[in-house]
Amino acid sequence: MVTLLLDSTQLEVVLSGVERALSRRSESVRVVRSHILRVQLTDDAWTWLRGVPSPGTQVRGTVAMGTWRSASGNDFVLVRRRRPAVVVDLSEDAEFERLVLTTRHGVALVQALRLDGDDASDVVELADS
Repeated sequence: MVTLLLDSTQLEVVLSGVERALSRRSESVRVVRSHILRVQLTDDAWTWLRGVPSPGTQVRGTVAMGTWRSASGNDFVLVRRRRPAVVVDLSEDAEFERLVLTTRHGVALVQALRLDGDDASDVVELADS
């Protein structure tokens, strides 16, 4: 399952072996913390998908993983079934415009991102089991 690591400088989406294979990505997704513009919680991540997987994998209603390309830009998605998710909007300097991630730890991520970066010296690990 997806593991989210957050420290004072970046958010890292650590991918499992299966997630790397289905998303067709060999390394973690790293986002500089200052590139994070907004984080939203959603009960239906499927409504946030835009474009087509390129590269990526989609089994409608079951799994969507990888880079989604659309006219408005590239998104990185890790969506499983109908689970709660977070939608992270990013600045134009980031690799992706948006991250859409199913996770049970969306509320914790939102709270951790609201903390001042000055005291966030420890890495916060948010993992799904």
